[in-house]
Amino acid sequence: MNISKEILDEVALSEKEYELIVQQLGREPNEVELGMFGSLWSEHCGYKHSKPLLKLLPSRSKNVLVSPGEENAGVVDIGDGQAAVMKIESHNHPSAIDPYQGAATAAGGVIRDIFTMGARPIALLNSLRFGPLTESNNRYLLNGVIGGLADYGNCLGIPGVGGEVFFADKYTGNPLVNGLCLGICEKDKLVKARASGEGNLLMMVGADTGRDGIHGASGLASRTFEDESEGKSVVPAGNPSLEKLLIEACLELAQTDWIVGMQDLGAAGLTSSTVECAARSGSGMEIDVLKVRRCEEDMTPYEVMLSESQERMLLIVKKGCEEEVKALLDRWEIRSDIIGRVTNTGLAVVKEGEKVVAEIPVNLLVSPPLYRQRSKKPAWLEELQSLDMSIVPDLKPRQCNSVLLRLLASPNIASKECIYCQCDYQAMGNTVVPPGGDAAVLRIQGTKKGIALTVDGNGRYCYVDPFLGGVIAVAEAARNLVCSGAEPLALTDCLNFGNPEKADVYYQLKECIKGMTRACRELKVPVISGNVSLYNESKGEAIYPTPVVGMLGIVEDISRHCTMSFKKESDLVFLLGESSPLTSRSQLSSYNGIGASEYLELIHGLVRGKPGIDLDMEKRVQRCCLEAIKRGFIKSAHDCSEGGLLVAIAESCICGDIGFKGENWKVKGRLDSAFFGEHQSRVVVSMSGDSAVKLSKVARKWQVPLTLLGRVGGKRLVVEGYIDLPLAKVEKAWRDGLKLLSGK
Repeated sequence: MNISKEILDEVALSEKEYELIVQQLGREPNEVELGMFGSLWSEHCGYKHSKPLLKLLPSRSKNVLVSPGEENAGVVDIGDGQAAVMKIESHNHPSAIDPYQGAATAAGGVIRDIFTMGARPIALLNSLRFGPLTESNNRYLLNGVIGGLADYGNCLGIPGVGGEVFFADKYTGNPLVNGLCLGICEKDKLVKARASGEGNLLMMVGADTGRDGIHGASGLASRTFEDESEGKSVVPAGNPSLEKLLIEACLELAQTDWIVGMQDLGAAGLTSSTVECAARSGSGMEIDVLKVRRCEEDMTPYEVMLSESQERMLLIVKKGCEEEVKALLDRWEIRSDIIGRVTNTGLAVVKEGEKVVAEIPVNLLVSPPLYRQRSKKPAWLEELQSLDMSIVPDLKPRQCNSVLLRLLASPNIASKECIYCQCDYQAMGNTVVPPGGDAAVLRIQGTKKGIALTVDGNGRYCYVDPFLGGVIAVAEAARNLVCSGAEPLALTDCLNFGNPEKADVYYQLKECIKGMTRACRELKVPVISGNVSLYNESKGEAIYPTPVVGMLGIVEDISRHCTMSFKKESDLVFLLGESSPLTSRSQLSSYNGIGASEYLELIHGLVRGKPGIDLDMEKRVQRCCLEAIKRGFIKSAHDCSEGGLLVAIAESCICGDIGFKGENWKVKGRLDSAFFGEHQSRVVVSMSGDSAVKLSKVARKWQVPLTLLGRVGGKRLVVEGYIDLPLAKVEKAWRDGLKLLSGK
């Protein structure tokens, strides 16, 4: 092998992979060809460790129009001739190096995934993970990321309607920045990322090409790094003003018959955009790098092909229509250049003038080796899952007030208003339920329907039990949509894990996907798109395994949407689902809701035990809740998640600015389990007293346990014998918890 290990490390290829390239190519690749292989065979583009597992996820339903891997984003039919286009992407490593630009370009990239298909982006959500805010660098990362996301979205006028933020030691030095974008289009106007039709032209539009972002896909996203200064030069800068022009111009082009395909230049830049478009069409392509407009001098073909400069698009223009396309782009003041053409050779040919600098079969470039690691449950996981509750002292009634306030002030539970207030969530005028609830709700213009969106995922659950953590990520996302009055329709996922070449990390990845698959099948929610972000390790320490689920639901009648806030004095409050405070639970049960809970870590400093979920009960609770909301007698609905039952009740009080009184709570098991255990498949609902009989009938129909918790009213949160707090004090703890730590 006539190549150094240093060069292979630069392009993130192993010696065996290089030998395979030589064997299949029949010769050694030159520098440009090696760079192209490195990018397209990277984990970020080639999914070589995850593709075999991703095939497990269900991706078909009567509403799915585009499944994962077929195009830039997934597409689902939402009726009335319209389609929703949805995708979630990650920009974890770049955000660790340059939080502002890393996050800004995360937003820009996922937005381009949407409008490149002819859909107008209408909503952004983010799922973020950071280390504890007691450390100054974690605060720096948080504020930089939020600034980048907010500034980019606000400049484009796309509302940031929701998201989630979670803090844990495991994310110190390796934050997670996952961004979701949703777009709407007429379903018969979808644009494909295809380079078909011999002789059709390849047109590059948008920003000039520079050296920023080189090795972004093969370097940052496909290996671990130890030094935060490492790779500083590869993080590209974004230009949202140019992206705004690109959105309008590309959407106008999508309404014409002048183009046969469109693709954004994201990871691996010109290499991935041209090669993947040709691969989808079974064609070839030929480009001349001298025709690519540059913003830096003396760029080599290698640099041009691998640059990840932002705000660039590739158009596949019908031969003879290039003047019309150029005129349209000129009107939007967007630069455009014909850089090549579609061929029927099946080859990716790169020229520098008359000189051929790369010539590779397209199918070879998009066919990296796929790896199946041996999977065995690590020995340390057995110990982690054991939790001897006899050594965890139960709460005393006099402690309940202070523990509730501490939980409400915990950064993982406290209000995120200091984050989402930086986003213009009312842009476009479609937001019905803004950030801060179980799910965002937007109206669909011209119809009586609405769309509900949420993102969910608990890495701590997945750390102690990857399979159940994967199940719960899907179940909770669906439950959040149901609480808003929406029927779950489709999901997009972002799978954030450590180094998959390590047996324990691969086990986590495999088990999480198996758990998600199980939940998707049981709840009948297909996966339509997604992203995998591996090698999330810093200084040898992997993040929590963190599958993030973004889910879309349909509200058939927007006037019947539901929110989490209690509404009116004397309304009754019920709990749908098992594990009520009036139900005896075994003190030593491994599924008492304490395992891997926020309470256990915050109060006792432990991350141990196992979560638990009964998917059949979950399905019935969701069906029951949704029917009750659609029938119009539920005034509020809020799922129980982090912090448990009392935290859910407190949040409904705070959001409704009204108190609650619980009566006759005769707890028969542990207080901590009853009040703060994170039992799944539970929803707190409120309604007028004369609707109780209706709810009881619906609950019996679905065989769902129903427990009366108390009444809405007053300005205190009271559970006789345990909790008695002024609502103002409860609200202050919740509203100030994150704000004080973040410095906002």
